[in-house]
Order: sequence, then structure tokens, then C-alpha cells
Amino acid sequence: MMTLMTEGKRKNKRTIPGFGLTMGFTLLYLTIIVLIPLSMVFLNTFSMGFQEFWATITEPRVVASYKLSFMTALTAAFVNAVFGVLIAWVLTRYEFPGKRIIDGLVDLPFALPTAVAGITLTTLYSPNGWIGQFFSFKIAFTPVGIIIALIFIGLPFVVRMVQPVLENIEKGMEEASASLGANRMQTFMKIIFPELIPAILTGFALSFARALGEYGSVVFIAGNMPFKTEISPLIIMTKLEQYDYEGATAVAAVMLVITFLILFTINVLQWWTGKRYSGK
Repeated sequence: MMTLMTEGKRKNKRTIPGFGLTMGFTLLYLTIIVLIPLSMVFLNTFSMGFQEFWATITEPRVVASYKLSFMTALTAAFVNAVFGVLIAWVLTRYEFPGKRIIDGLVDLPFALPTAVAGITLTTLYSPNGWIGQFFSFKIAFTPVGIIIALIFIGLPFVVRMVQPVLENIEKGMEEASASLGANRMQTFMKIIFPELIPAILTGFALSFARALGEYGSVVFIAGNMPFKTEISPLIIMTKLEQYDYEGATAVAAVMLVITFLILFTINVLQWWTGKRYSGK
């Protein structure tokens, strides 16, 4: 009887004391910081008529900015997903002089003001820049320059998501795989990579979301030429400067919906891969 009572008390015991209070504070905080600002985007959009809303979001200049923003953000996120894993692998599995310095430099895009990053990248990759002068084609003021800027600001997300997973993988599993005759590539693909997939997808999603809404580091290197290098955040800022708040929120609402659908798909894929490889 005493055992049953003890087990019942353990079941009712909460991990965090005052669960109701902390949950209420969490919901209140998310409502004030996240839900209310996002809802205002749609409320301002609803003040427009449907024809005006449709005309605003389907302007050729706006549609071109959608294509450029999503194309460059996805490309940068894919590049970060590949090279972020490689950098995390080197920082986790190898010892070399200056490792801590390089590890700290990974977080530099978090601390560096985006405007400073944009000006620096523009200086480096302009036709007469230190790096741009060695290329036969233009990098700055083209979509290639935008992708480079987005790679710069999104790389830490993948590295910092994958790095702790690599550190926690048991070396015994790799040794067992090698003892059974698997080579290094087979060990990586069958043992290590399945463990990394959820972290890679999370890093990819975070890198993509950051790249899609990035403004400061892109606006300088893009050149901001309509129909060529004009991103959607710049369209929004332009409309705000013209006091066209409804038009700005309409463009923002479209980007928000499309981004939500993409991130939802990534999260579903992450859940499916985690369930598949965990065997549950």
C-alpha cells in the first residue's frame, strides 16, 4: 500500500515547481512577443480589399523579389547544411593549433552587426575588391553576392546544432562497426549520419529562416536593382518609407505564410526521420 502511494506521489510530482504558473507565464510571454505582432500583420492586411491585396502581392516587381528571396535563402541554407556539418566534424573530431580560435569565429556572425557584415562583404567581393578582382564575373551586386552574404550569417546555426550531437555519439558504436568490417564511409553513412539528420534539418530550417528575413547584410552587396537583385525585405522597407503600411504588411503576410509552410514541411520531415531512425 505504501509503495502504491509513493508511486502515486512520484507521478504527480512535477519536474518544474509551480508548473501552472510557469506555463501561464510562458503562454503570456509568447502571446505578447510573438502572437500579437504576427496577428497585427494580418489585421493590417484585412483592412485592404481583396482586389487591392491581390494587386499588391502580384506586382511583377514584388513577385520577382519573392523568387529571388526564396531562391537565395534556400541555396544558402543548402550550402550551410553541407559545409556546416563539415566544420562541425573538424571541430569535434580533430585537434590542431588554433582550434579554439576557429571555434569562436564560428559565432562571429551572431555578434557582428549585419550592416558591418554587408559593407565588409561588398568591399571584398566588388569588382575591384580583394577577392572580387580575381573572378572573371561579378559577385557583388548579383544574386551570387546575396547568397554569399546569407551563407555568412546562417552558417553558425548548422554548426552549433550538429556539433553537440557529434560530441555525444558513442565512440563504441563506431568501433563496433569497424570491427564488423565496415569501412569509414559505411560507418559514417550507417551509424553517424542517421544520428545527425534531425540536427541538420533543424540547422537548415534556422539558417533558411534567418536568411529569408535578412536585410542589413544583404542590402549593400545586393545592389538593389529591381527585377534583378531586389529582395522582399527591401520591398517591405520601401513601402514603409512611403507610408504604405497596408502594402508592406500584405507582402510580409505572403512571406510569412510561405515561410510557415516550408518550415512546417521541414519539421514534419524532421519528425519522420527521427521516428524512422529511432525505430519507434
